[in-house]
Amino acid sequence: PVVMQGPGMFTQTDPKVRRVEAPEVAADVKVVKIVYVVLESQYQQSVSAAARAINAADGVRVQVSGYLVEELRNEENIAAFRKDIEEADVFIGSLIFVQEIAEKVAEVVAPHRERLSACIVFPSMPEVMRLNKLGTFNMSQLGQSKSAIAQFMRNKRKNSGASFEEGMLKLLRTLPKVLKYLPSDKAQDARSFMMSFQYWLGGSPENVQNFLTMIAEKYVDGVVVNKNAPKIAEPVVFPDVGIWHPVADKWFEDIAEYQAWYDNVHAPEIPGYNKATAVTVGLVLQRSHMITGDDCHYVSLISEFESRGAKVIPVFAGGLDFSVPVNKFFYDAAPLNANGDGPVNVDVVVSLTGFALVGGPAKQDHPKAIATLTKLNRPYLCSLPLVFQTTEEWRDSDLGLHPIQVALQVSLPEIDGALEPVIFAGRDGPTGRSIPLQNRIDIIAQRALKWGALRKKKAAEKKLAVTVFSFPPDKGNVGTAAYLDVFNSIFSVLGHLKTQGYDVGVIPESADKLLEEVIHDKEAKLTSPELNIAYKMPVSEYEEVCDYQDALHENWGPPPGHLNTDGKNLLIYGKHFGNVFIGVQPTFGYEGDPMRLLFSKSASPHHGFAAYYAYLEKIYKADAILHFGTHGSLEFMPGKQVGMSDTCYPDKLIQTIPNLYYYAANNPSEATVAKRRSYAATISYLTPPAENAGLYKGLKQLSELVASYQGLRESEGRGSAIVNSIVEQARVCNFENDVKLPDCPAKELSLDERDLVVGNVYKKLIEIESRLLPCGLHTVGVAPTAIEAIATLVNIGSLDRPEEGEGFKSLPRIIAESKGRNIDDVYSGANRGILEDVDLLQKITEASRLAVRACVDASTNSEGRVDKVKGFNFGSFLSNSLGFKSPWGRALASAGFKCSEDDLKPLFAYLEFCLGQIVKDNEIGGLLAALDGNYILPGPGGDPIRNPDVLPTGKNIHALDPQSIPTAAAIDNAKIVVDRLLERQMLDAGGKYPESIGLVLWGTDNIKTYGESLAQVMWMLGVIPEADQLGRMNKLRLISLEELGRPRIDVVVNCSGVFRDLFINQMALMDRAVKMAAEADEPLEMNFVRKHALEQAEELNVTLREAATRIFSNASGSYSSNVNLAIENGGWEDEKQLQDMYLSRKGFAFNSDRPGVMDQKDAIFRSSLKTVDVTFQNLDSSEISLTDVSHYFDSDPTKLVGSLREDGKMPTSFVADTTTANAQVRSLSETVRLDSRTKLLNPKWYEGMIASGYEGVREVSKRLRNTMGWSATSGAVDNWVYEDANTTFMADDELREKLLNTNPNSFRSMVTTLLEANGRGYWETSEENIDRLRQLYQEVEDRIEGVE
Repeated sequence: PVVMQGPGMFTQTDPKVRRVEAPEVAADVKVVKIVYVVLESQYQQSVSAAARAINAADGVRVQVSGYLVEELRNEENIAAFRKDIEEADVFIGSLIFVQEIAEKVAEVVAPHRERLSACIVFPSMPEVMRLNKLGTFNMSQLGQSKSAIAQFMRNKRKNSGASFEEGMLKLLRTLPKVLKYLPSDKAQDARSFMMSFQYWLGGSPENVQNFLTMIAEKYVDGVVVNKNAPKIAEPVVFPDVGIWHPVADKWFEDIAEYQAWYDNVHAPEIPGYNKATAVTVGLVLQRSHMITGDDCHYVSLISEFESRGAKVIPVFAGGLDFSVPVNKFFYDAAPLNANGDGPVNVDVVVSLTGFALVGGPAKQDHPKAIATLTKLNRPYLCSLPLVFQTTEEWRDSDLGLHPIQVALQVSLPEIDGALEPVIFAGRDGPTGRSIPLQNRIDIIAQRALKWGALRKKKAAEKKLAVTVFSFPPDKGNVGTAAYLDVFNSIFSVLGHLKTQGYDVGVIPESADKLLEEVIHDKEAKLTSPELNIAYKMPVSEYEEVCDYQDALHENWGPPPGHLNTDGKNLLIYGKHFGNVFIGVQPTFGYEGDPMRLLFSKSASPHHGFAAYYAYLEKIYKADAILHFGTHGSLEFMPGKQVGMSDTCYPDKLIQTIPNLYYYAANNPSEATVAKRRSYAATISYLTPPAENAGLYKGLKQLSELVASYQGLRESEGRGSAIVNSIVEQARVCNFENDVKLPDCPAKELSLDERDLVVGNVYKKLIEIESRLLPCGLHTVGVAPTAIEAIATLVNIGSLDRPEEGEGFKSLPRIIAESKGRNIDDVYSGANRGILEDVDLLQKITEASRLAVRACVDASTNSEGRVDKVKGFNFGSFLSNSLGFKSPWGRALASAGFKCSEDDLKPLFAYLEFCLGQIVKDNEIGGLLAALDGNYILPGPGGDPIRNPDVLPTGKNIHALDPQSIPTAAAIDNAKIVVDRLLERQMLDAGGKYPESIGLVLWGTDNIKTYGESLAQVMWMLGVIPEADQLGRMNKLRLISLEELGRPRIDVVVNCSGVFRDLFINQMALMDRAVKMAAEADEPLEMNFVRKHALEQAEELNVTLREAATRIFSNASGSYSSNVNLAIENGGWEDEKQLQDMYLSRKGFAFNSDRPGVMDQKDAIFRSSLKTVDVTFQNLDSSEISLTDVSHYFDSDPTKLVGSLREDGKMPTSFVADTTTANAQVRSLSETVRLDSRTKLLNPKWYEGMIASGYEGVREVSKRLRNTMGWSATSGAVDNWVYEDANTTFMADDELREKLLNTNPNSFRSMVTTLLEANGRGYWETSEENIDRLRQLYQEVEDRIEGVE
């Protein structure tokens, strides 16, 4: 492929293809020069045809130049556009909704506006709309004026969620009324503008020809009107909504008439069509394609459906509210039900517009769309045509679909509940025509028909393939999923399927027995044949059913290879139960091979993996797959990021089977990857109910000492004695690195100094005690009990909610105010260890728990479950003059706080609503609905504490509109964290600012916090993101050094692979911010970005802009540094090998000047990392902490930076914890200690886990292994953490036996981790401990190998 210069991947088409020259004319004849800029390439056909027709007739002569919005990113094209505008008479613009392009267009056209004869802009960004001018008609005051039209537009936009364009359409209809208020010449010009809009909307060549002729004759000086020319025709008006079929000789506006034509005229012509069994597909089309004659891609898809025996109802809309034709035509005219609707006449809906159902690129009305689709209740698929790229550009791109199209046409439809963003049409560069992509059309047709068939088939005939995962590959890990008790959940699902009439064979009597049958022998390794084999596939059969297996030879050799095979056959592991197959997804395949982990890009699936999915599609012939839990490897296989082609592995593997996926509600980012890359319909499940960590063993004794100090603090003798005991016990609990403990006896300290020591110890204890823990594992379909909901509700109540209704205060704020205090001051005092504030904060926390418990108790039945929330009758109790309080008011009073009932009322009404949402469960309901071929209700993913809309679970998870972040609240919160981080670092660094901070951005965190970590990067640089006039965050302002009050801090940003997939537009925003800071001409001691970039430009011999490259990630289609896989599998030699993996896989740079390519920029990556003084990560939700998942240490560069820095000094490492209202910045080692104390070493946590059985033991083993990961990447784990883990799990005979018997493989992994930690120098311990571990290793090996 040619190496493209200029903007990577942004369209390389040449605007010259749109130029139409005027014929030779006499010197005195005026040639009208017209320049247009449009989003939709289908207008190219009509405009060029119109211009040629005008020039062929007598009369006006025109010369036309045209540009597509995306072409104006290229400097050469901008120069050509500028030159064309300088000579132009008329400028036309349409749908210019990309902010940076809108600004460029306005900048080029504005200086010529007065000179131009006409400037006509159809719906676009306001700065371009203001260019409008037609005689006396203009919109220069748009958004500011009081004119009738502007008022009308403003009200329309306020009142309806639909878009600007809808407003314009309504204006066309009501125009006669508006015109009578205008003076006659103004009315004429306003009428001409509206006529222009009608001509343009009916964009056929005839309409465009009449439009251009009218403008030239009426408004361009020097045009001589030909007296003999026919009168200009009125606009040809097409129906706003209707049904279009390529074979019909008319457009239908009535469903009964269409059905009659289809059944009597068209159907008899279709070979093999059977009305009784045919699946009916509702298609949603965009009218402009049929009007401009650019409909070949529609014809092709309709023919494909009909050739497969389906019936089609293709409906369209002229505007951007597609709910109108859906409501009008997807219901038959009769018989009507009670709501006045006819029966639904489609089995599945496929939208081909690429837009959200209601509202186009500018403004969407998701609630209206969801209401429309919920009522229709059919699967809703959204396929899209390429808009910003040509077919070849998309095919050659690693990223796939253009980032702006992803934001507008993938993210927004997902919020409506759309599935399967498959590209069905390409675009031809020279003509701008849409081109059907036959292979994609094939896939769409087959997938849509299988969704439709789920409605037609009887439950007993449907075949379901439940797929479980195994990470890392080991017998102890079959059925891995975040927070989920997988086999208990499958057991529960099988029971429900049985009652619905599915054939589930003989269900084993318990979940344990089910586990036994699938993995056959718990103690066998995955590579050994003891896993239950469901099917043996001979190599010859594999070669026949897997048509792409040749492509895998390069990485894995010829089949059968070494994985999932007995040497002759490929083995499909799992077990059949009637028509339900429970299968084990093969693993990635390179886990055991450290050399493969070093590849900078990911390779391909192995033969065993390909065979598994080929088996489901071609041999077992599943009607649907259910991937069970977060998450497998299918969606992370190599291929494009979004907009899969037939060469992408996720597309090849999933083929044509509907893919249902149980996904953790708190992980919307990876759920989104599964939706886009493997076409999953996700169904959310709840994370386990949270509890407070509590205190245990020595920590409990320490807390008792602190409590006794309160009463005796003033007594010199006894007060000092207790402080001495507190200090001694704090050392026993390994607090010396968390709290500054005095070296002298307490009697040498003043009372204030003693209070401060105790205050700081007390603060640490509260931090541990109140930390939220997910307890145990969740079982699908089992909602939490009321008591289990309390800790979550306390946390929901602890946040101010200005955005809800009228807005209300948090419970801690209300309680603090009852004592005349501001909660922010209490937090701040407690953070500094001021005893009085620490104590008050603890009392506020305890009172909050009492009040929430009182609220929950009011709705609980005798079994401790909530049947229905008994909403408290606020009216009756307020009118009671006896001073009677609500249950929570009474609870607060009993704790010594008299709070305002007016403040409590909205808060507790909200908490009661949330309680109802927490216990309302639709996880099984969502699955059954999907299997019946119904619409799955969409809902946001994220943290239920920050965003209770995540509840109830059982919804199709979506992320958010990527252009909406960071929000104003996120920007404010980010400033607090950045200020605290800098303050904390300066304390440790003798008052010096860090010059550079290395930080990680995660997809899910930015969804949950609406872009807080993204905004932190901006604050460090001293740049503030601002919204454009549609509220999208895509403008930047450099904060002056005076306003900033400190130097600009340089950053090295590492974006996770998932963040890169979801937020490529935000990567561009950050890169623009870095370049903006680097180009600011400021003193170097006040601008470290510029300082470092100038040094790098010289050192690497590149331009300043190139040197200012700071936004990095993985190559497209690859997802982690693989350090986590190396550590999980133990096959690494030394830390340098881990660091090389990180450098090779994470060093792909994003460049907003060439936004379509991620290039490996090793030299800049290394030279940026070597100036880093601080590494930094965010924790944003209580469910996932540093040792819960391997992602956090996988992207930690602390030791790597130390190895690159010239002074060899390790950077300091901090973690921001925004899981509570009182945001904290702690050092990495402090956070690891907090995590170890509250989880790994906390009996409440590990006993809860072990009680869950096989899967729980695996969770304990995983935490220990992840703790060692931190030793490897940062050295942030204290020796005592390993020592205590050894004492807890290995020295306690009873606990050790329990672990060994419940999951021997995971227990062996714990023993191995401790031995490895010692062998690699992370843990120093006694010889006797090591001997015991070696002996245990031998015992468990013998047990697993079956040697008694």
